[in-house]
Amino acid sequence: MHVMKPIPSVDIPRGKEWLYEVKYDGYRCTLQWTKELIQLRSKNNTNLSKQFPEIIQACLQLQEQVESHLPLTMDGELVILNQLYQANFEWVQKRARLQATSSIETASNQRSASFMVFDILQHQGESLLSIDLEKRKEYLQLLFTTYPFSQELIYVPSYKNPDQLWKEIFIHLGEGMIAKRKNSLYKQGNNHQDWYKIKNWRSLSGFLTALDINNDYFQVSVYKHNQIVSIGKCKHGLDSKEMDILRQLFQTKGELKSNTYILPPAICTAIHSLDLYKQELREPAFKQILPHARPEELTWEKLQLDQAMFPTEVEITNLNKVFWSKPGYTKADLLLYIRQIAPYMLTFFKRRALTIIRAPDGIDKEHFFQKHLPTYAPAFMPRHEHKGKHSIVCETLNDLIWLTNHGTVEFHTPFQTIATNTPEEIVFDLDPPSRDRFSLAIKAALNMKYLFDELQLISFVKTSGNKGLQVYIPIPSGSMTYEDTALFTQTIAFTLEGTFPALFTTERFKHKRNDKLYIDYVQHGKGKTIIAPYSPRKTSEGTVAMPLFWNEVTDDLTPQNFTIKNVVELVKKRGCPWQSYESVKKSQNLEEVLTFLQDHHR
Repeated sequence: MHVMKPIPSVDIPRGKEWLYEVKYDGYRCTLQWTKELIQLRSKNNTNLSKQFPEIIQACLQLQEQVESHLPLTMDGELVILNQLYQANFEWVQKRARLQATSSIETASNQRSASFMVFDILQHQGESLLSIDLEKRKEYLQLLFTTYPFSQELIYVPSYKNPDQLWKEIFIHLGEGMIAKRKNSLYKQGNNHQDWYKIKNWRSLSGFLTALDINNDYFQVSVYKHNQIVSIGKCKHGLDSKEMDILRQLFQTKGELKSNTYILPPAICTAIHSLDLYKQELREPAFKQILPHARPEELTWEKLQLDQAMFPTEVEITNLNKVFWSKPGYTKADLLLYIRQIAPYMLTFFKRRALTIIRAPDGIDKEHFFQKHLPTYAPAFMPRHEHKGKHSIVCETLNDLIWLTNHGTVEFHTPFQTIATNTPEEIVFDLDPPSRDRFSLAIKAALNMKYLFDELQLISFVKTSGNKGLQVYIPIPSGSMTYEDTALFTQTIAFTLEGTFPALFTTERFKHKRNDKLYIDYVQHGKGKTIIAPYSPRKTSEGTVAMPLFWNEVTDDLTPQNFTIKNVVELVKKRGCPWQSYESVKKSQNLEEVLTFLQDHHR
């Protein structure tokens, strides 16, 4: 069947008759589910079931439970999620092209796809096309709340406030928003006025260097290391008069080579684009000609900054200042990293009073710790008073970019929130005597995970960003006191020390450790802090405190490989290893631990 297609719109339709959803960047599909057959069909009616077997398998696991609802047809977007507001188009496209069963199985195990379900078209074999959207969403939501659907099948909620949703889409660098009329019926195709798509366009600038007379596409370029490089082609967006003027300029001033007119950098334009895919503009459209812009100002560096979409409320300054001299990383590199990692990083800052390290002139110059918000902080920064001073609380993109622009290179978090006196997680810091002995941290972490698995605890691991590893156990709020966690961390540390006395120690004085790994269980306490997940470090390489999958903790692991220059792409490639941290925190089973603590209290 033909799906209902949203109509492109520049403006967001507003009013009580509208609902709003996240627009995902993937393949539009219907999931056709009967007792005999389950199929994923693209909007072009291509069968994608073979390429995405995890979706079919997720349905099969629920087959018996949902049998009374079959035949069932659901409408949605097939994606590979980076995070809840952003999908990875490159990866889902690669998956759709795979044909070999072994390659498909490997890819699905490495990075599972999700079917984001936003509509239901058939229930118990009966068509729901003539039922209004709000009622269809109720059917769908009831289905997803009744049965334990996995992460391969996710219900897409609706929002009533478009501004609130758009704010999240902007922060998470999502593709855009869909606005849907509540009482709309399902009409195949786009002959309607009920669904609209609003893209989260980046405004990028470049200069025109070529015109292909066969198809009227202009080549868009920028300067990269003083060389002209193409960033794609663009044709649409200008009115016919402007297009005629551009064509005439190329045909009268340009040099004709193989049906293409070539022109030196002169004509500058602003272009709407979703982003760059393989260094080319995605879905580009001319926004306007820039008559006063100078081509030499339109550089690859400027393109990266514009693509990142910094909040306009924060002034960005001194971008060329070198912050890490050894690799030559600048303040612009730091800000670009922080802007793109923000959706993953901010979740660990919620309701926490941060301690930051600022190095306004780079890590080799003066640096200092800071616990309190300076008096000159902008009004949008939260004011949480503690002992007569304002703590540094960073909960929004604006907060994070402002702190970074003022030279913050490290973010450290406490173990409790600003509203509680009990820990939100248990953390172990595994500190080898040097980087050369990092293998000790690997051994300690893996043995620690074995103990936690025995206690039915779900644990997470990250590099410290320097020479060690850190292991986290998220726990439900208020479930344990610092006295409880102190007894637990001490017991685990003593157990490892007793099992491997030649390798590990709990000795606090460095000169007495005898080249052993220090299991720092004392660091976990009220008022103390630890480097935040994804925070940069004040190391010579510009490393990052990198969350890991446990299967990455092997002899090949090297913390120096994770820097502000490559971490964002790594996260997009393999996903965020700590994506389930918050859900685990709420559901962590502490029964074995609490029994263990009761036994030790007696």
